[in-house]
Amino acid sequence: MDRSARAFWLSTPGRGELRDTHLPEPAEGEVVVRTLFSGVSRGTETLVFRGGVPQSQYAAMRAPFQEGDFPGPVKYGYLNVGTVEEGPAELLGRTVFCLYPHQSRYVVPASAVTPVPENVPASRAVLAGTVETAVNALWDAAPLIGDRISVVGAGMVGASVAALLARYPAARVQLVDANPARAEIAQALGIEFALPQDAAGDRDLVVHASATEAGLSRALELLAPEGTVLELSWYGDRKVTLPLGEAFHSRRLTIRSSQVGSVSPARSARRTYADRLALSLELLADPAFDTLITGECAFEDLPEAMAGLSTGETTAMCHLVRYDAAPGTT
Repeated sequence: MDRSARAFWLSTPGRGELRDTHLPEPAEGEVVVRTLFSGVSRGTETLVFRGGVPQSQYAAMRAPFQEGDFPGPVKYGYLNVGTVEEGPAELLGRTVFCLYPHQSRYVVPASAVTPVPENVPASRAVLAGTVETAVNALWDAAPLIGDRISVVGAGMVGASVAALLARYPAARVQLVDANPARAEIAQALGIEFALPQDAAGDRDLVVHASATEAGLSRALELLAPEGTVLELSWYGDRKVTLPLGEAFHSRRLTIRSSQVGSVSPARSARRTYADRLALSLELLADPAFDTLITGECAFEDLPEAMAGLSTGETTAMCHLVRYDAAPGTT
C-alpha cells in the first residue's frame, strides 16, 4: 500500500507550502483515511496564518493533530472529510469527518473519526467543526421559545448559529452584518437580515461573531435590559475597547464567553465531545448549510489561496479544498 502523502504547512507567518510526508504503518485500532475535502476555518486559520496567536495561548490553540508549534513551522487545521482505506471492518469504505489538518492521507486512531450520515454530502460535512461550535454556543446560551435574538457577524460561525436558531419555535431571529451581500445568506436560511445601523433592538439575546470591536459594541446596544451577549469571536493578539461606562450597569447587561474547546457546562455531565460532533453532522442534512461554502480550490493551490484569505483579497466564508487530483490520494 502506498504510504506517501502531502500536507499543508505554515512555514513562516504569511507563507504556506505543501510538503511530502510518509505515513506510518497503521497499528491495531487505527485507520488510514484518504482525504476528499478539507475546509479552511477562515477566522481562526487566517489568524494562525498571519502569526496572530498570542504566546500565552499557544497551548490552548493547539489543534488535535497539529504538528509543529506557533508561530511556525506548523501544520494546522481541523475540518477534514475523507474515506477510510484501511481499518476496522465497520469503518472500511465509510466517509468520515476528522479534526485533522490539510493533508492528502493520514493515520489516526479509529476513535478520532466520526462517520458522516449518508444524507450529508462529503463536501458539506467539512462544516461539522463549525456547526459543533454553534451547537456548543446554543447549549451555553439556552435561548427560550419566543426569544428575540440577533446574530451579529454573518461569517461561518455566525451563520451556523443563525441556521440553528432558525429552527427555534417562535424565535424572532435577525442576522446582522456590515456587508449587504450577506443578506443572501440570511435569505437562504429563512431569517431576517439587517445592516448594523438598521438592526432591531430590545433583544433578549445577541450572539456576537464578527470579531470586531464595532460589532461587539453594537451587540451591547441591541440588548433589552438584563439581556446577554454571547461572545464567540476570538481576537487573538488584538485589544478590544468597549463602552462599559454608559448604560451597561444600569441596564444590568451581561457579556458571556463561549468556546468550543470544552463541552458546555450545561451539557457536560450528559454529553461527550463525540456526542456533540455526531449531532453536528446530523444537523448538516439541511441543504441550507451549503450557502456557507462560498469558495473552493484544489489542494495544490492551497498555499496561494490561504495567502489570499489572510489578506482579505479572497472573502470566502468556508473555503473548500478539493483533493481529487492531489498526489498521494490515488
